[in-house]
Amino acid sequence: MRNRKSIQVIAVTSGKGGAGKTTVATNLAANLSRQGKSVMLLDADLGLANVDVVLGLQSRSNLSHVLDGQCHLADIVINGPEGIRVVPASSGLQRMAQLSAGEHAGLINSFSELPYPIDTLIIDSAAGINNTVTHFCQAAGEVLVVLCDEPASLADSYALIKVLNQHYGVKRFQMLANRVPSQEQGFELYKRLLKATDQFLNVNINYIGTIPEDDYLQRAIRMQRLVTSAYPQSVSAQAFARVADRVTKLKSEDELGGAISFFPEQKVQRQTSHA
Repeated sequence: MRNRKSIQVIAVTSGKGGAGKTTVATNLAANLSRQGKSVMLLDADLGLANVDVVLGLQSRSNLSHVLDGQCHLADIVINGPEGIRVVPASSGLQRMAQLSAGEHAGLINSFSELPYPIDTLIIDSAAGINNTVTHFCQAAGEVLVVLCDEPASLADSYALIKVLNQHYGVKRFQMLANRVPSQEQGFELYKRLLKATDQFLNVNINYIGTIPEDDYLQRAIRMQRLVTSAYPQSVSAQAFARVADRVTKLKSEDELGGAISFFPEQKVQRQTSHA
């Protein structure tokens, strides 16, 4: 992996629960895999994991077993739909939601030890501004904030961006509108967020797209399937494909500001090449 081209690392997060970030993370991963990329999906909601439930998967081991020293990271990876590799976390273990900074760093660094190459790592983070969220987001190459058209979602997303910017030095964000009636309304939601951040924060927020409200998407969720697979011609599936195309074109040449990063050898290589 040290000789591979740059690995794209994207943290999918939201200011509040219920915005649909896991749906976004899983369908984005599937579309990137369809493009021929080797994609890994990390369930980073460590105490209330649900990626395996959403995808209808069963895992015998998860990140809690890695932290306990019972196995290595590569031992818990399971195969998901559309060729995605999934790193499952635990659900209902309070300890996993209260990891130290050293334990977070250990998990993040362990990805450099994977025995096979990947092109893209999608991180499905928890919602909010707890330490798990901030550690994983600052270690990523891109932070994708999922926003829905609710006052609380807008306020909490602004709060998340503020914390990541002012306390962790993150200056670049991608914003996706989810569960809105139209692309136009999704862009209007982006402009409302931008108005607040431009006034009070020194950040760059890019609009990455909108996933419209779609009955087929809700059907797929109830079936524990990806709408990308179950209903590829639906408006939401087509919207996910467009978002994946835009994500592919992102160029994360600079770290977001964190002291830790996934695949830190890439950071060293970039610094060496620019010297």
